[in-house]
Amino acid sequence: MIPFKSIIQLSRQNSNPLFLQISNQIINLIKNGTLRPAYRLPGTRAMAELLEVHRKTVIAAYDELNMQGWIDMIPQKGSYVNSKIPVLNYQRIENSELVFEKKESSFHYYKNQDFIAVEERPKKVDGIYIDDGICDYRLTPKEELARIYRNQISKKVNLDFLSYNSAHGNPILRKVLAEYLNNTRGLKIEKENVLITRGSQMGIHISAHLCLQKGDSILVGETNYQTADITFQSTGANLIRLKVDEEGITTSEISKHCKENKVRAIYVTSHHHHPTTVTLSAERRIRLLNLSQEYGFAIIEDDYDYDFHYSNSPILPLASHDQNGNVIYIGSICKLVAPVFRVGYLVAPSSFVNEAAKYRRYLDRQGDSLLELTFARFIKNGDLDRHTKKILKIYRERRDLICELLNKVCKDYVLFEKPKGGMAIWLILKSPYQWEKIKPIAAKKGLFLPDPKKYDYAKKGHNGVRIGFASLDLEEIKIFVEKFRSTFEENEKALK
Repeated sequence: MIPFKSIIQLSRQNSNPLFLQISNQIINLIKNGTLRPAYRLPGTRAMAELLEVHRKTVIAAYDELNMQGWIDMIPQKGSYVNSKIPVLNYQRIENSELVFEKKESSFHYYKNQDFIAVEERPKKVDGIYIDDGICDYRLTPKEELARIYRNQISKKVNLDFLSYNSAHGNPILRKVLAEYLNNTRGLKIEKENVLITRGSQMGIHISAHLCLQKGDSILVGETNYQTADITFQSTGANLIRLKVDEEGITTSEISKHCKENKVRAIYVTSHHHHPTTVTLSAERRIRLLNLSQEYGFAIIEDDYDYDFHYSNSPILPLASHDQNGNVIYIGSICKLVAPVFRVGYLVAPSSFVNEAAKYRRYLDRQGDSLLELTFARFIKNGDLDRHTKKILKIYRERRDLICELLNKVCKDYVLFEKPKGGMAIWLILKSPYQWEKIKPIAAKKGLFLPDPKKYDYAKKGHNGVRIGFASLDLEEIKIFVEKFRSTFEENEKALK
C-alpha cells in the first residue's frame, strides 16, 4: 500500500490550487516509478480522506491526470495509472529530498574551444570594479525614457507593435536613425539601408556569417576586440592579423594578403581602435576604401563609440566616404544610454540589409518594437543629443582626472597616452610588472581589474589592459588610483 498521506504534501499557502498540487505530485510518483503502470489509485472518497481535502478536489485532480493521459478512469472499476506509459529510466538519488541538478548532459554536443565561458556576474562586494570602457548607467535618463515609453504603449495607433513585426526593425526608428546618422556621421542613406539589431555584437555576428565561410580570410588588428575575433573564427574563417600603430590598423600589407588568400572582409574599429584607443588616420581610411573596391572585400566598420570625442570633432567614419557599397557600418545606442537597452544598427547597401534581415529572422525573430519606437521618439525629440552633451562633459572631466592622477603617482609603473575620446585608457605596465601578478594583489585591496588575457588573444605579450573611466565618478577615480598605487608598492615589497 502506497502511503499517500505521507508522500503527498499539500500547502494552502502555495500559489497552485490543491487539485494541481495533488495531480503534479502523482505525476512525479509515476515518473519516478513509485506508481507502476496499471496501478489502481484509491477512490476519490478514500484519497480525499487520506489527504484531508474535499472529494471534489480529488475529482478535479483525477480529471486533470486523465486529461493529460497519465491515468485511465474506467467507470464502475476505478482509476488506474496508464498501462502504456513506459517506466522512465533515470539515475536514482538515495536521498529523495535532494534537488536534482542537471549538470552533465547525456547527449553529444559540439564545444567551441574559442568561446569564452559564460559566468554569472558576481554579487559586488565593497570595492572598485574596473570595466573596459562602458557608460555610467547611473546617468541613464530614466524619467525621459519612462515617460516616452508610457506614452507610446498607451496609443491605439501603436497596438500593432505589440504583435510580430518586421525583422528589419521598427520602421519609424529605421527612418529616424537614417536621418540621425546622415546629420551626425555624414552618411547618405535611406531607411532601406538600416537594419535594427540588439546591439553591436548582433551586427558583427550577422555580418560575419553572411560574408565568411570556412576557408575564407578576414583581416583584423594584431590587437583586436576579442569577441569579434571569436565571432569570425566561429564561421570557420582564417584571421590574418595586421599591425596596429599610432595611426590605427596598417594597410601596407593588405594587397599582398589579398593576392595570397581569399580575403572577404576586414574588421576595423576606426574611431577608437579596440583595445588601444588609437584613431584610424584619414589617409588610411581612404586607402582602405580604395583597396576594398580593388579586391572586392567588405569593410566591417564597428564604430562603437563615435560620439565620445573630447578634443575636436571626430573624423567621419569610412561609411561616410563609401561611394561603392563596400562598408558595413555597425553601432549602437546602448553605448550612449545604458547597456540594458539592446538597440543597435547595421547600415549597408539595401541588398545586404535585406539578406541580413532574413538571417536575423532565424537568429532572433525581431527586436522590441515598442522599445525601438521609444528610442525613435527619444532621438527625434532631441533627448539623445541633450543626454550626449551632458555625459560628454562628465566623461571628459573623469578622463582628465584619471590621467592627471596616474601621471602623478603611477608614472613609474605604467605607460599610456591620454585618449582623445572613448571611455577607456590603454594602460601598459612597465617591466618587470605583470598584470597576472598585480591583479590578485589589487583584489585583496578591493580593486577588481579586468582580465588581461582578453586583450592579448593573439598572444603578442604587449602587457596592456583597458581601464574604463566613464563608469567611475570622481571620488571613485581617486580611490582607484590610490589602491592601484598601493598595489605596486606591495608588489615591490614582495619582490625584496
